[in-house]
Amino acid sequence: MKRATIPGGFGGRLLPAAPKRNAFARAGGCAVESLEGRTLLAATTETFTGGKGPFTSTFEYFNNALYPRGISDGFETIQLTTGLPFQAVSLKLTHMGLDVDPLLAYELVHGLVVQAASARPKNFVRVDMEGSPYTQRTLDLVRELHRKPEGCGCVGAVIQSYMRRSEADIADLLSDGIRIRLCKGAYKEPPAIAYQGKREVDASYIRLMKTLLKSGVYHGLATHDESIIREAQGFVIREKIPREAFEFQMLYGIRRDLQKALVRDGWRMRVYVPFGTEWYPYLMRRLAERPANLGFVVRNMLRG
Repeated sequence: MKRATIPGGFGGRLLPAAPKRNAFARAGGCAVESLEGRTLLAATTETFTGGKGPFTSTFEYFNNALYPRGISDGFETIQLTTGLPFQAVSLKLTHMGLDVDPLLAYELVHGLVVQAASARPKNFVRVDMEGSPYTQRTLDLVRELHRKPEGCGCVGAVIQSYMRRSEADIADLLSDGIRIRLCKGAYKEPPAIAYQGKREVDASYIRLMKTLLKSGVYHGLATHDESIIREAQGFVIREKIPREAFEFQMLYGIRRDLQKALVRDGWRMRVYVPFGTEWYPYLMRRLAERPANLGFVVRNMLRG
């Protein structure tokens, strides 16, 4: 069998070559495609962990709001992660049919959470954040799921630091002990509800980050920004916060050098692995919403 190294993989592990990869995968291993993508995904799981490696991973399925296909693929995703330690699946509610039938979307995500909770060791479902029209509905659903016995500790939310409401949202989520993934935000939002300048967004991120790190709940700091990473490291050391109390998170194939350096220095590192057939509509939609996203990807791929 012809063999090849996964683009963006760690350690040069040789894996079966897929017959076709999309352009995004060739560019840096950020997304993999269709049927062969699922094979590649399973191999990527072994590359990251093999049940014992230093990297943990979260799989995020690309689906273009075609929820019937998202149902089966979403459950397949959680099956792929079952049995591997510290694995997780990330999903968007619109991909689970939120715009078609909110009750159905809730039932689908609840089913995934039940599967995650029943796995040994337990898995985790991260409900990703989308644009502002979905913010409150997303947070309400996460809190409702977390209140259920099977959801406690197995479902979490994402907060975007550029949203002016995020400080209040974090306070609400922490009151329920919900795990949070903190990111800067990638959707174009108006100034009335979102910070526009990098300095403001970064300042908000650092402020929210400190709240999360001191909360006693396990959170994820999603950033490729080295200045923010250094700020987090310094804060953790000064406040004597255990390194195992949180994790850094980055995209698969982006700043691999920085990912390896963090692990080498004893910090926890999670790699997000987007996959699925609908990578192209997803990519075009995100670039149309905020063209600066393209610059971020290109700059960081060239660096790492």
